[in-house]
Amino acid sequence: MLVALSIRDIVLIDRLDLEIGKGLSVLTGETGAGKSILLDSFSLALGARGDGSLVRTGAEQGQVTAVFNLPRTHHALALAAEAGAEIGDELILRRVQMADGRTRAFINDQPVSVQALRSVGSTIVEIHGQHDDRALVDPGAHRALLDAFGGLDDKVQAVARTHAHWRKIAGELDAARARIEAARKEADFLRHAHEELSKLAPQAGEEEALAARRTAMQQSEKVVTEIRDAVHSLNGDHAPGSAIASTLRRLERRSAQAPHLIEPTLKALGEALNAFDLATQVLEQALRDCDFDPNDLERTEERLFALRAASRKYSVPADGLAALAQRFAGELDALDAGEANIGALEKHLADAESSFRTAAEALSQARRKTAAQLDKAVQKELPPLKLENARFTTSIESDPKSAGPDGWDRVEFWVQTNPGTRPGPLMKVASGGELARFMLALKVSLADRGSAPTLVFDEIDTGVGGAVADAIGARLARLASKVQVLAVTHAPQVAARSLSHMRISKGASGKAKAFATRVEPLSPEQRREEIARMLSGASITEEARAAAAKLLQGAG
Repeated sequence: MLVALSIRDIVLIDRLDLEIGKGLSVLTGETGAGKSILLDSFSLALGARGDGSLVRTGAEQGQVTAVFNLPRTHHALALAAEAGAEIGDELILRRVQMADGRTRAFINDQPVSVQALRSVGSTIVEIHGQHDDRALVDPGAHRALLDAFGGLDDKVQAVARTHAHWRKIAGELDAARARIEAARKEADFLRHAHEELSKLAPQAGEEEALAARRTAMQQSEKVVTEIRDAVHSLNGDHAPGSAIASTLRRLERRSAQAPHLIEPTLKALGEALNAFDLATQVLEQALRDCDFDPNDLERTEERLFALRAASRKYSVPADGLAALAQRFAGELDALDAGEANIGALEKHLADAESSFRTAAEALSQARRKTAAQLDKAVQKELPPLKLENARFTTSIESDPKSAGPDGWDRVEFWVQTNPGTRPGPLMKVASGGELARFMLALKVSLADRGSAPTLVFDEIDTGVGGAVADAIGARLARLASKVQVLAVTHAPQVAARSLSHMRISKGASGKAKAFATRVEPLSPEQRREEIARMLSGASITEEARAAAAKLLQGAG
């Protein structure tokens, strides 16, 4: 609930600090004293639209701070935490309005967006008045009010849960179908590519190994050619060995004629001939050791060129061809498996949709039953509020084709203000005064279900008096036994029902004698005087004082 409200430099309010208690608190005062300013200031702290004209003349900025005490489980605390505020024992909403139109918002002294402030404020306070668009009369909220009245949280959560599951399966099915469709479009390419790569059977690191082997064989080919040429030089028709052998035979025939000259030469030529024979043998052995196969080089080059051609074709490095082949195989397997998976997902989707529709139908039926109970409860409250000829009905339109996380019901509060008139939506049919009383009847019926912890009623007793005003006061007091209620009123019957009474007034303040709005809590004696003033006007008579005392006694 609201425990404190502080206002600085807003319109006619220079400095105002209020402490608000439990139950029903009323604010009274002369017309024009500043009650609307007070509510506008409060709304500013709750995230209402700012305006530089709200800043008090001569001030650079105005400020409004609202302090709340809430249960730890209240949704507002979770919203505040999401906005980045530190959660403590109190929730403090603060709004600074600059004279140039700029505003700043804070939750527990943490800067937040105005949207975040408004989101938190809307869960804590509801303001209802004759012409107040802040009142909770949005048809979009009527369904939530009906659910709260019927205690349908479990059914609502079941619908939301099954709807989320249904949409999740639907998303998975759509994604699977998209993958299958994309795979189908590439199926021919995948099969051809997979077949080609499977036949090629590339291995990781194969290109590098083949390139190295090719280089080695190309180098070996050059060496073998040189060795073969050397062997041919030593064994050919013009080989040096033949000439040496021929020379050696001619000299041997002359050896007897001059042995001392020829023998050394013969010996040297024999050694040379032996050396040539040994060199030939070594070269022939080297040729045999090379074991070079030109066909092997050709095969190696063909394999290497095939790998590089596939690399260019599929735009991947040659070392990535093996992984690409595996990927193509996986995609083909996924295509085959996906077809079977589609069937399973379709069955899951049908089951999920069936679960949702069962839950939504149960919720819809519960809402219709609850609607009858709410209509009866609100209708019971109308006659004392001078709406005895009016009828309140909860309109429910169900469209299974428009299913959502809240089900498929569109809920809207309708009224018929007089017999013979056409029923219609609450906001369109009811006048300002009727709307406020309808909302009071609705709030009393809902009590603390589906309600913010603090309710503000702005002059909902305008235009009524006597028994009707007393009925409004009784219902506000009854409502205040469940939630905190702050009422701005001109009705003494309402004021007499309050636990706390504050009077708002306007007068000169400070050295400049500028007018300022003041709010003061009233003592029992001051309260009797204020109610007497409300009864009799500017001149308070003893009769008015007696009537005020009687009202207070009767209310107590």
